Amino acid sequence: MGKKSNKGGKGAGKRRDPRLGEKKYDEQGNMIDDRNTEAGKLLGYKDIVRSNLLFEKFYREQGICPEAEFEEMMECLKQDLPASFRISASRAESQALLKILETDYFAELSSHQAAGEDVVIPKLLPWYPDSLAYQLNLTRREIRRQEVYFKLHNFLVAETESGAISRQEAVSMLPPLVLGVKPHHNVLDMCAAPGSKTAQMIEDLHKGEEGELPTGLVVANDSDNARCYMLTHQAKRLQSPCVIITNHDATTMPDLMVPSPTTSTLTPMLYDRILCDVPCSGDGTMRKNPDIWPKWNPVNSSNLHGIQYRIARRALEMLAVGGRMVYSTCSFHPLENEAVVARLLQDMEGRLQLVEVKDMLPGLNSSPGLETWTPASKQGEFYSSFD
Repeated sequence: MGKKSNKGGKGAGKRRDPRLGEKKYDEQGNMIDDRNTEAGKLLGYKDIVRSNLLFEKFYREQGICPEAEFEEMMECLKQDLPASFRISASRAESQALLKILETDYFAELSSHQAAGEDVVIPKLLPWYPDSLAYQLNLTRREIRRQEVYFKLHNFLVAETESGAISRQEAVSMLPPLVLGVKPHHNVLDMCAAPGSKTAQMIEDLHKGEEGELPTGLVVANDSDNARCYMLTHQAKRLQSPCVIITNHDATTMPDLMVPSPTTSTLTPMLYDRILCDVPCSGDGTMRKNPDIWPKWNPVNSSNLHGIQYRIARRALEMLAVGGRMVYSTCSFHPLENEAVVARLLQDMEGRLQLVEVKDMLPGLNSSPGLETWTPASKQGEFYSSFD
């Protein structure tokens, strides 16, 4: 969850090798690491060593997972991210599409497996509603290159273009699920690009009675003009008339003025649901962004806490009474997560309530947030306070 920050650190100004050609992007608008492109391989770019002792030391100290599971977590982070997808068609169409997938594609893979071939069968994601999301423990690159998955790959591409299937990371599906969008809700996505979560919220907005347009809408905002084009492409697939795309700095997101229900004047729109999927250090994305491994240190997150807090604070100012805001990142660091939420709770002095959402995602393994954490210097030296 969240967006990896585009702010460069040391070496950010280094020129990219022109022999690599134009930058390549995946279906979700994320830039593909040059080491994973054909040009990069031909130039002999070395694989990154997926190890960082500072990372292990810091997060072991924080206790982000039970000690008995820590080594297993580290091994998982060193593996490539598996592909995943969800069926995003209407209720009637989704069941028909699921039947086609199971009988025409999954069954064929099962027959190859029964014949002794080394074939991976798509695995159901148990926490996704109505059994409509799957994970395939292969990378997208492996799916494209192996003949046994050729038909499935082409089917997924075709249905993605039509809007019936969304090829989306499993973790990216979580924030919209707990946001709980209904057809009458006014929804704001503060940092929306490249748009996979926005698309999921638009789909939820249209899950009313068949043939009826929702009375709510989705406002999808992003501060990056170029990424707004990716956002537009994602939204356009769904052909919804209930979407507004804006290009603003989320920390100073302007009010959208609408007619007042009681007077003849205009009044700021308040939102029933707001998603703050904020820019972050992205150390939770090491499986797809291995370049983070050698660059990670404990203080990178300190530079982002301020902007994350300001985005979330602005969101609360636009949230209707009784509404729900979901705050998410793709980072493990408590300064980007628990510290931001704790600061907001202190600011609101009882006007904001922290909601337990575990029951909304049955089947998902999760751990509670941290109540305490230990800061560290860039060199990994721990200290008891920020003073």
